[in-house]
Amino acid sequence: MYLLHTEELKMFVGQLRKMVDNKVVPRAAEIDEKGEFPWDLKELFQETGLFGLAVPEQYGGAHQGHIYTCLAVEEIARACVSSSLIVQGQALGWDPILIGGTEAQKKKYGPMVSTGEVIISFGLTEPGAGSDSGAMATRAVKKGDKYIINGTKCFITNGPVANLITVFAMTDASKGVKGISAFVVPTDAPGYSVARWESKMGIKGSPTGQLVFEDVEIPAENLIGQEGKGFVYAMQTLDRSRPVIGAQACGVAKGALEHAIKYAKERVQFGKPIGNFQGIGWMLADMASEIDAARSLVYQAAQLIDEDNPNRSYLSAASKLVASNTAMKVTTDALQIAGGYGYMTEFPFERMMRDAKITQIYEGTNQIMKLIISRELLK
Repeated sequence: MYLLHTEELKMFVGQLRKMVDNKVVPRAAEIDEKGEFPWDLKELFQETGLFGLAVPEQYGGAHQGHIYTCLAVEEIARACVSSSLIVQGQALGWDPILIGGTEAQKKKYGPMVSTGEVIISFGLTEPGAGSDSGAMATRAVKKGDKYIINGTKCFITNGPVANLITVFAMTDASKGVKGISAFVVPTDAPGYSVARWESKMGIKGSPTGQLVFEDVEIPAENLIGQEGKGFVYAMQTLDRSRPVIGAQACGVAKGALEHAIKYAKERVQFGKPIGNFQGIGWMLADMASEIDAARSLVYQAAQLIDEDNPNRSYLSAASKLVASNTAMKVTTDALQIAGGYGYMTEFPFERMMRDAKITQIYEGTNQIMKLIISRELLK
């Protein structure tokens, strides 16, 4: 397997795969069918230390490199994308604190996040501000030693079950994106509510919500870093999270390929397994090659994140773009190989195809990825 060049990595993936096969695979179809957050798997991931992968040791975690978070999400997504979002969402919500927070904030929240004592979410998107963060309508006004937050966030992964939200809000709307600040908001604060749990095409076991803030008071110390730096923290967070989504995309693609290979060996037509027909065999060859190419890009991007390489924004966007497009193509082709059976919900193909689609949309649509890539090229 690509990049497993150390015994530690091989052991990590081997143990993780065993856990996924034993615990996640048997639950995947039910999670999708019922559309329920898998609390049992959340507790399992806690026990195995997966929430600590994104948190440095000095803040209570077990971070050894971005590759570990990517590998964990990839392996879980091979069986169930919804479940992989438990780990991915925790890292995403924590990263603004890691990037912009004070030492006191990191020491306070790091242990909570890494142990899974709290679920933390990332609150950036709004009904009128998706790719255009400058259109953000959520406001945070400082009054004495408090900030008062009013606004609405939408499409927030794990938002309905979160204990903490890293919320982005305008503190000076006259400055556009330079007037955005970031805050840690506990969900037990008066005035906070979940207005809606979204009904989605895929990732049905990952709760996505619309969150409302009505005169939510938080201490001034909950400001992450400096006022006006929220947009910078958000973009740097997305640089870190996009390779994780790329890994997730590779995971679901790899899972679909494994099922397609198994089906192509077992399904007999015209007296031989369909995998022996050139048309099917070549499809499988393309699928495998495309997945490995995407994985190479994803893990190169993860390495640049750890190195704080100036090309990280470019490669982060490129890895997400290529891997998510690969996931959509591979899951569609896997379903095609299974034919009519692939279209039936008793097989995993249609679920994987539905789940793969979101990787082309969240953490920035693939059209935005192309915009980022072209801007980096033209600098």
